[in-house]
Amino acid sequence: MVYAIIVAGGRGSRLAGPIAKQYRQLAGVPILTRTLRVFDGCGAIDRMVVVVPAADIDFVRAAILEPAALSKNVVVVAGGLQRQDSVFNGLAAVAPQAALVVIHDAVRPLVTCETITACTDAARRYGACIAGLPVWDTLKCISDSGCIEATLPREHVWMAQTPQAFRADLLRAAHERARREAVLGTDDASLVERMGAIVHMVPGSPCNIKITTLRDLALAEALLALAEAEPERVQW
Repeated sequence: MVYAIIVAGGRGSRLAGPIAKQYRQLAGVPILTRTLRVFDGCGAIDRMVVVVPAADIDFVRAAILEPAALSKNVVVVAGGLQRQDSVFNGLAAVAPQAALVVIHDAVRPLVTCETITACTDAARRYGACIAGLPVWDTLKCISDSGCIEATLPREHVWMAQTPQAFRADLLRAAHERARREAVLGTDDASLVERMGAIVHMVPGSPCNIKITTLRDLALAEALLALAEAEPERVQW
């Protein structure tokens, strides 16, 4: 059994407005709804856990899940203070017999089933896998004063995305160790890396953007409009 934990526990302060970014409209549909529909329609996923702020649980059930009419079982749980805490809370709702767990940011609504499946296939084979993109820009290391100290080789540097897929027991152990040692990782893969496990990378998509600012929201709307008008030009 494969669970997806959709992390929607933040308030999105960088995307100004009276409503949290995961509930903002993207081309007439809430961002969270779009993300859930991708996972709901993907055969690689069996069940979903949605992690939201505790005060939003009733709202999400009534205003997001009910209108979305999803076909798969969805559990809504309260998030924590940090994203890592929210994932840990989500893991508590995952059945003990689950084989794999996929972690995904709710505000990456343009993810595809193909990317999700590539991650789960690799996690099933290797134990841990994340989606990402190679870096094309020249990388500079700078000092605290803003001066360039070195030009870094980019050949082996990738930008991490979600989804990130793991053997369920490995991910649980990584989070439990991090909590015991008071370690806050930058993503779930970093916690698994601390366990000494090898995390594989599969190609993600430039379209799989994380909606953090109004510019990101505008870009996502433009990509959706382009995909509808000229689908051959959008390589998801």
